[in-house]
Amino acid sequence: MDRIAPPPVIIALTADGMRLAERFLSALPAGTDIHGYRPRCGEAPVLSDFVLFDNVMDHIASVFLSGRPLIGICSSGILIRSVAPYLNSKHEDASVIAVSDDGSSVIPLLGSHHGGSDIARKVALCLDAHLGLTTAGDVRLPIQLDMPPYGYQLNAECDVKAAMAALLAGGGAACTAHAYPDMQDWLSALLDGQQVRVSVTTAAISPAQDQLVYHPKQLVLGIGCARGYSAEAGEAFVLQQLAEAGIAHEAIAAIASVDLKADEPALLRVADVIGCPIRVFTPAELEEETARLSAPSQIVFDEIGCHGVAEAAALRLAGPAALLVVPKQKADNLTLAIADAGAPIPLLSGRKPGRVSLVGIGPGAQSWRTPEASRLISEADILIGYRLYLDLLGPLVQGKECREFALGEEELRCRVALEEAAKGQDVALICSGDAGIYAMGALVFELLDRGDAVKGVSHAARRVQVITAPGISAMQAAAARSGALLGHDFCCISLSDLLTPWEQIETRLHGAGAGDFVVAFYNPVSMRRRSQLMRAREILLSYRGPSTPVLLASNLGRPQEKLTYRTLETLDSAEVDMLTVVMVGSSQSRHINLGRADAVYTPRGYAAKSQTDATHKK
Repeated sequence: MDRIAPPPVIIALTADGMRLAERFLSALPAGTDIHGYRPRCGEAPVLSDFVLFDNVMDHIASVFLSGRPLIGICSSGILIRSVAPYLNSKHEDASVIAVSDDGSSVIPLLGSHHGGSDIARKVALCLDAHLGLTTAGDVRLPIQLDMPPYGYQLNAECDVKAAMAALLAGGGAACTAHAYPDMQDWLSALLDGQQVRVSVTTAAISPAQDQLVYHPKQLVLGIGCARGYSAEAGEAFVLQQLAEAGIAHEAIAAIASVDLKADEPALLRVADVIGCPIRVFTPAELEEETARLSAPSQIVFDEIGCHGVAEAAALRLAGPAALLVVPKQKADNLTLAIADAGAPIPLLSGRKPGRVSLVGIGPGAQSWRTPEASRLISEADILIGYRLYLDLLGPLVQGKECREFALGEEELRCRVALEEAAKGQDVALICSGDAGIYAMGALVFELLDRGDAVKGVSHAARRVQVITAPGISAMQAAAARSGALLGHDFCCISLSDLLTPWEQIETRLHGAGAGDFVVAFYNPVSMRRRSQLMRAREILLSYRGPSTPVLLASNLGRPQEKLTYRTLETLDSAEVDMLTVVMVGSSQSRHINLGRADAVYTPRGYAAKSQTDATHKK
């Protein structure tokens, strides 16, 4: 149901492209942005505000991963090569439209099925350009059969290709959508025959070969349940009730409940199975629906402050004219009800359950950021992080509320993220590297685990959803850039004694030395803390030789990236800053020169195994 398309981004690689963008900007939705390639567009004399970027392919990929439609005033080849590594499916990929630099041609490359062709038509009309549509449906049919108007969904079992083939062969369609004038208008150009039957209904139907079934999203499923009710049992009961009522899953616009149940496993499971959003209301809001309830409950009122949850929530979201089509049904400690708004619900009221996404963006390079991380950032309402990390996101921050926090404000950063999510916001907590490795992940879960007596978070914050997206850690990036230093057993140790007593850190250093681990040092120095790294060097020298290879890796994945090779004996903290990860090899690690570059690696013992195998064969 939440399928309102975001505004496009226009990408221009030349000054002429920037001027061309302004010619069709007014034809596109409000919020459309223009991004220009800095070396060629920095001084372009245009009237609109625009964003400048430096790396063409990385920037195009970043915009694509943000989920916004992308209009590139450039060759189609540049667009294709930039987005190719991130393609998923036609149902999920953002629209990509190529516009020639002279404005003579407009070609939708991706996303025709969810708005790409419409955007391309608007641009071509503005420029009086050739529109290069390539799919049969786009060329010969006036509508896209699998993209109905907002508020409707095609039955998943429908054979769209067969229906399209019949229509393209000259057969018309007959429609029973008289109760839905917007669908009638949308289909009007096809309604001149009997070759394809079109139905619009909330009922569960198994479509025939020659039938297209569209479901209006006008039903609301209200659910109430006891704390900790089984997700499996909740799913089974809801599906049973929908089947008995003959209601199509696609007709459910949303699941509604009281805000106290926003984190219930049963609620979340049903939403995932049916594929619809959740909205929650306060007990006070649900109490306003008491007069419309079939059986108000004093017990529920005494417990949470409203006379019902399932019916009240369904009716509240479906609107003042809604009717109950399935009154309250009960199974053990779960209740459900279904309300009918009478027409597709244009805008979902209530509040979304909050979510905190712990997003690791890697050391910095966009190409090292996972598609999942980019997706979670693009979905977020609020981005929270250290200023440097937010700056690394490029176009993903456009249109987002950003909250910046200084170093040393880590707990406040996590607390704000959780409390904003408790208000129904989708929050992305941005971390460098991996969010679970010396970053904010552990602190978020610690705050959720704390009680009220030790400055935990609110009860509402404890109910938010927390998602963790993996990222490339600094030690992984350093090892990859330099060879294979982590080829055998390794450990990571933070040298910061702000949160861990130095005596405990020294105990771990001795353990790493005795175990002959490769050691990755995080937080090796700070502006006021320089001695700890040299003390760590001293301890490790008591366990391994002075020629042990050491790697200093700084600004990984950024233009200032620098790899410096030293030995344990020559390691000097003066060469290390806060953006450096220090990697100390084991006694087996080796530093070699390959002619073009140095490399460090740690063997796992294959050479010894090969020698043993050769001996046995003699």
